[in-house]
Amino acid sequence: MADLSSLQIALKEREQQSLYRQRQIVASAQGAEIVVDGEQLVNFCSNDYLGLANHPKIVTAFQQAANDYGVGSGASHLVCGHSQLHHQLEEELADFVKRDRALFFSTGYMANIGTINALLGKDDFVYQDKLNHASLLDAGLSSGARFQRFLHNDIKNLETRLDKNVSNDGRKLIVVDGVFSMDGDCAPLNELSAIADKHNAWLMIDDAHGFGVLGEKGAGCSEQFNLDQNQLPILMATLGKGMGSFGAFVAGSETLIEYLIQFARPYIYTTALPPAVAAATLASLQVMRDEPERRQHLHTLIRQFKKNVVASGLKLMPSGSAIQPIVVGDADKALEMSALLREKGFWVAAIRPPTVPANTARLRITLSAAHTEQQVDQLLRALIEVADKVSAA
Repeated sequence: MADLSSLQIALKEREQQSLYRQRQIVASAQGAEIVVDGEQLVNFCSNDYLGLANHPKIVTAFQQAANDYGVGSGASHLVCGHSQLHHQLEEELADFVKRDRALFFSTGYMANIGTINALLGKDDFVYQDKLNHASLLDAGLSSGARFQRFLHNDIKNLETRLDKNVSNDGRKLIVVDGVFSMDGDCAPLNELSAIADKHNAWLMIDDAHGFGVLGEKGAGCSEQFNLDQNQLPILMATLGKGMGSFGAFVAGSETLIEYLIQFARPYIYTTALPPAVAAATLASLQVMRDEPERRQHLHTLIRQFKKNVVASGLKLMPSGSAIQPIVVGDADKALEMSALLREKGFWVAAIRPPTVPANTARLRITLSAAHTEQQVDQLLRALIEVADKVSAA
């Protein structure tokens, strides 16, 4: 029998460092209130930003498509798994973000791995923000390209790195999160686009936390920063957050999408998501168009929360998105505050290294259109009480 003692040691070390993670069992649909391990809690840690994960029209669309298409797709997209609903979703997503085409992936992680690995090889360069999502970093490393990380949102640092490789003929790819998942701030996309153009590089964003939330119509960072297909040639976004569904897509030129169909291995060699998931996402797009008040209410809550937290003296990070992190620093304190909030009926996640840098453990509060102003005010009062209690201890 193989010796697993080294694994046990690693697990023990993580536990001693207050970095051990445990799954919580959810026994209800996602929403402003949720049942966790038998407790009903107000949920401030979900990425269901528009409150669509349990929207009746979307649930009905899923059920009807399951009746028509079954619960499995049968094969990969390139064999016999690419349904009419998948194709319709790709066309509507492309139209929504004003790109030539879109390609539907099973997950955002697969979309990032597939895209970056298809585009880059050992003779190429990839430049990534230091706080990029793990899937982007893993994709850059596994591509074999020469990998460089620049300081967070630091344009000068990026340009210095690009200047060192100005004479190289390899492809150059600049990759950033549109909205950074643990800090909630946006990448300076207009400046990044200009630098990419200057250095003959491609710009790619992961818009997982902007799509559905930012922009006049909810099309995300590309709409918020008014960047067209030439200025932002590679757009990836997920559908399991603002859209309340599942999966991801990459959007861009006809050439880009056809190239990914031929060369992106996680797309080619994966069973397609059930057509019912595509039907649910199509319904999500329609609800998002028909109910702009959801996005408007969310932004009202964001302004309300930021204003009141700043007045309270808590250390809030500079975020204008639905992600509102309060930095605690010490992992033990973050866990204690999360536990105390739970006792008061609020589910707020404590985020610790290695997800965030050392000594920046935080409470990652996420707001949703499903929340009420009263719930946000109640959370704030609880936060102040908990922070005072932990500080006095």
